Amino acid sequence: MIDKVIKSDEEWRRILTPEQYRVTRQKGTERAFTGEYCESHDPGIYQCVCCGTDLFESKKKFESGTGWPSFTDPLDPERIAYVKDFSYSMSRVEVLCAVCDAHLGHVFEDGPPPTGLRYCLNSVSLKLKREIEA
Repeated sequence: MIDKVIKSDEEWRRILTPEQYRVTRQKGTERAFTGEYCESHDPGIYQCVCCGTDLFESKKKFESGTGWPSFTDPLDPERIAYVKDFSYSMSRVEVLCAVCDAHLGHVFEDGPPPTGLRYCLNSVSLKLKREIEA
């Protein structure tokens, strides 16, 4: 069972930048090819920018050519929540942090093996906990 992180709108606004708030709390999207992690190849764990939950491994990141960081699968499926999204006259599956309900991006069924999934995420929804080389 996951312990939920619940904060008021005012608390989220205090701890997040305006862009982080717009994307994670208001279901926004950063512009393609502008995110910090779009072209990143640094090893580590991608965490939720809102609550710090470990979500995706850099080993599962791939170049999708879409302009957003893409992953084949989450670190732990229980840390991700899914919601059907019919905004903008499209049918998509929204990806949320299961701990704090932060909007991360969407998942599509056009990814590489072995999962065939593409978790297309906003860089601003994530923070990379980099691995330190020994």
